[in-house]
Amino acid sequence: MEKSKVYFTTMKTTLSENLPQKLKRLILAAGMDQIDFDGKYTAIKMHFGEPGNLAFLRPNYAAVVVNTVKELGGKPFLTDCNTLYVGGRKNALDHLDSAYQNGFSPFSTGCHVLIADGLKGTDETLVPIDGEYVKEAKIGRAVMDADVFISLNHFKGHEATGFGGALKNIGMGCGSRAGKMEMHSAGKPYVEQEDCIGCGNCIRICAHGAPSITDRKATIDQDKCVGCGRCIGVCPRDAVCPASDESNDILNRKIAEYSLAVVKDRPHFHISLVIDVSPNCDCHAENDIPIVPDVGMFASFDPVALDRACADAVNKQPVIAGSQLDEMPHVHHDHFIDSAPTTDWRVCLEHAQKLGLGTQEYELIQI
Repeated sequence: MEKSKVYFTTMKTTLSENLPQKLKRLILAAGMDQIDFDGKYTAIKMHFGEPGNLAFLRPNYAAVVVNTVKELGGKPFLTDCNTLYVGGRKNALDHLDSAYQNGFSPFSTGCHVLIADGLKGTDETLVPIDGEYVKEAKIGRAVMDADVFISLNHFKGHEATGFGGALKNIGMGCGSRAGKMEMHSAGKPYVEQEDCIGCGNCIRICAHGAPSITDRKATIDQDKCVGCGRCIGVCPRDAVCPASDESNDILNRKIAEYSLAVVKDRPHFHISLVIDVSPNCDCHAENDIPIVPDVGMFASFDPVALDRACADAVNKQPVIAGSQLDEMPHVHHDHFIDSAPTTDWRVCLEHAQKLGLGTQEYELIQI
């Protein structure tokens, strides 16, 4: 397979060019303007940051991408899907509050925010892909309704996948609640009995008769449950929980298959900022100090090559003293595996390449 082109620039600025201007120059050099945006709905997928986390990308970067799409005739919107776990982004109302709190509003970015899988994380499109693990991906509907897809990623560490980059942002990020459950879990939801108040919301939302209540406590019949996750979204006490029992290797492969479902058969482009490289996901309500110094900005039409280039660049960096990585044994000669030894990020890229999503072979072009 021919090498993919990955474009890169450092975070160094001059008196005549600031970081937003440099990002625009990067994405145009990488060819984003080759896409026909004229009158096209353009989903810009990014992470708005869990409240309390300060490592997420600033809205200024999103505004650059939004304004460039507008200049090219497109109709952009920023988007993400609701989370599977408890937090500030579990439903669309809280998610929008969190996005606005972290600075993502039409006034700061130049476009609206749409939560792609709706109010409760159940508004989804079923995308057939016939993967090794996933036969029908469950993707947030607004993402699939778009004509063009752009991912804007904060590249950082991740405790379950090694790092969070383009594929993590696309695959896991665009999954509906049921999709996220399918990636994270080999099982089905269960009820934490001590938190359940017996309200019956889970019974009313279930189309398969799986939940029942005995002595004011709900239980879920695993034989009847289909794993859609709707009961998680309607529980007022967060008593219904997903089973996070899938191996990290299979999780990584499912993310690759979901990424394929999102980008296949339409124009797509990918941007990663390797800055504030925290050891864990921006889904945390906190962020630890970066594990390495800031590297720069990357862009490519190939999300696999982009992730590989970013990972290689991080692995060339010195370890920041006092970081989580600095406190770990350095036995793997890989910053991400040393930081999260229970997972291997390479599995996702290898599977994505096998699926034809892209290649790990890349040509790095510095501007």
